[in-house]
Amino acid sequence: MKRFGMIALALACATLVTAPALAQDKTVEWRFSHWVPPSHPMHPAAEAWAADIEKASGGTIKMKIFPSQQLGKAFDHYNMARDGIADVAHVNPGYEPGRFPVMGAMELPFLFANAKDGSAALDEWYRKYAGKEMADVHYCLTFAHDPGTFHTTKKKVIVPGDLKGMKIRPANATIARFITLLGGTNIQASAPESRDVLEKGVAEGITFPWGSIVLFGIDKVTKFHLDSAFYVTEQTWVINKAKYEALSAAQKKVIDDHCTPEWAEKIALPWADFEAAGRGKIQAEAGQELDPLTPAQLAEWRKAAEPLYAEWAANAKKAGYDPDAVLKDLKDTLAKHQSLY
Repeated sequence: MKRFGMIALALACATLVTAPALAQDKTVEWRFSHWVPPSHPMHPAAEAWAADIEKASGGTIKMKIFPSQQLGKAFDHYNMARDGIADVAHVNPGYEPGRFPVMGAMELPFLFANAKDGSAALDEWYRKYAGKEMADVHYCLTFAHDPGTFHTTKKKVIVPGDLKGMKIRPANATIARFITLLGGTNIQASAPESRDVLEKGVAEGITFPWGSIVLFGIDKVTKFHLDSAFYVTEQTWVINKAKYEALSAAQKKVIDDHCTPEWAEKIALPWADFEAAGRGKIQAEAGQELDPLTPAQLAEWRKAAEPLYAEWAANAKKAGYDPDAVLKDLKDTLAKHQSLY
């Protein structure tokens, strides 16, 4: 009995030591910057993530969220976290060609079947490489939007040859290279700027997920839509290294517990549902045309993508990685999570 009493006392003391550790920690307020509007489904997901961190830290880690490029352009968010302009930043690594060669693997077309389980797979896979590839920030997590496709204003894109001579706003560096390989021209614009370049005729098409076409008003200027899962774009949250290192051990654990594949999937879910629902909205609009691919047309696209895969492999090898092992690892992880195309 005495022994059990001593154990209970020890557990109680451990609880008392652990709980005040957070309560006694210095309160910090971090700036979390992203570039989508508050109406975008990622914004409430970010709010829920930040609120859960504040609760778990006993109120000692607070976050102020800055949406809509308030602290800087979408293209600059990785550097903003590195340089301390933002403490947490939502980064699209695909906005920076060649900077993240391993991450570029998941931008290759016809790999991801969905963003839900696929986001957990993506984050689980990339954690093995983030420490080296994103060494100047503290990596948190990565997720993906639901698969996107081609949306054009005046000319259909059905087979690879249709892109020749067309001006397209690409989703990321890999899709941009694919467009170039197929004889098209890339028009660079962030998501919030895309409608403007299409409306003015600077671009004739865009690669985008379905729901965001409606959110950004792009459905008002596009007419033709390739009705096939084509690609996904990674979305990564990174943290300023100095801010992370300045936390107490207890606070670091709170952050670590919120930078996981499980949280990547939680954050991806509302966005994935939103994007998937966009297809039906566009289909119901007058004047819109959705064109599905036949098996032969899909095979033609896959064949056209082979040089793209070869270029990615060469770049990954140049950066010191085994491309065959990296790609196999990605495919195996996607298959494990039932999200391989």
